[in-house]
Amino acid sequence: MNLTDRDIDRVIEMAWEDRTTFECIRFQFGLSEQDVIELMRREMKPSSFRKWRSRVQDRSTKHAKKKGFGLGRFKSSRQKGISNNKISKR
Repeated sequence: MNLTDRDIDRVIEMAWEDRTTFECIRFQFGLSEQDVIELMRREMKPSSFRKWRSRVQDRSTKHAKKKGFGLGRFKSSRQKGISNNKISKR
């Protein structure tokens, strides 16, 4: 999949957000969890990648099935300004 620099930046930002699930990233960008991990490894410094990886390892909020904060979804206030956003704000 060919992602623009802007898309890559957004995927990284979404991956760092605690409440944004890997399923949301898959829906918006078509990247699996493993694809996101590989992108993060490729785009970040090794120390930053290790910090991110330890942070999201088995984190329930990063997986929709494990998510414990209700059926609604969280959306960053900055997300509404992104063009070509498949998850539109009403």
